[in-house]
Amino acid sequence: MDGLPSAQVEALIPLLAAFDAAAAEGHITRAAQRLGVPQSSLSRRLKAVEQAVGVKLFQPVGRRVALTAAGQELFDRTRGLVQALGDAVDVVRSDADPESGLVRFGFPFTLGPVSIPSLLADFHAGAPRIRLSLVQAHGTALVEMVREGRLDLAITIPAPEDLPATILGFQRLHLYVANAHPLATRGLVDLAELADEPFIANPPTYHLRRLVDSWCADAGFTPDVGFEITEFETLRALVAQNLGIAVLPAPETPHPGLTRVPLTGERERSIGLVSGNHRPTPAVARLRDHVAAHAMSYLEHARETVVRSRWEADFPG
Repeated sequence: MDGLPSAQVEALIPLLAAFDAAAAEGHITRAAQRLGVPQSSLSRRLKAVEQAVGVKLFQPVGRRVALTAAGQELFDRTRGLVQALGDAVDVVRSDADPESGLVRFGFPFTLGPVSIPSLLADFHAGAPRIRLSLVQAHGTALVEMVREGRLDLAITIPAPEDLPATILGFQRLHLYVANAHPLATRGLVDLAELADEPFIANPPTYHLRRLVDSWCADAGFTPDVGFEITEFETLRALVAQNLGIAVLPAPETPHPGLTRVPLTGERERSIGLVSGNHRPTPAVARLRDHVAAHAMSYLEHARETVVRSRWEADFPG
């Protein structure tokens, strides 16, 4: 078997709708009305089905038609195929509609829970019939899902080099320590000063971890990572417990137990909007354009809100 359909199957496929309608209705006239074709055309198609299969499938019963044993066997095995194909066509058509399509969109753990939900809420207000299937993951996983076609669009940090990407902006990284940590009073810290500090970080598969490891290597040391964790909110909570320090982007919600300390040098990475190597559907293009135009304003607003909240906590009134 080479996996290709036989000549009989190729001949039968275009006629399945006629067979399905006649078998379900048990009446040639009603089946023809259901398909919107003349009764004579339906009769010819049913004869062609029988010729393709090579056996009698229908028998007259008064003004109706009934399935033979072979016809019933074929109907049992093909029941639902025409409906499933129709459903698939409807889905594809709706996905190509800029007003009601489906977009599979991914974004990284570090961009939430404020900026991306707000961005998508704004998009939904203007395009309420477009369905969004959302995935949140680390950058490497998101890029792979776009590359494999499992996502239509993704915001990734950093932007990959092998896929179409629009640079939205840059994400600045800082040192975070517990409020009681000696470095919390510093206005600026060099990475080399952290050689003897315990770190809390993501697993080595994360781009942020690899970036921090490379920066530390350039500074002459390997970071002593006592805790590895994928989830950023829990990572920040561990830092707030003074279990270690971390190099992280700014959070989008206030963390009163943490102090942010700037690092020397250019400590940032690109934020990219990535799409696959294929022509986007109108719905995908519509979300892509919205994200490209508005994403950074939402990201910056989220950061400003956290800074303002921290200022108000430190200097009430």
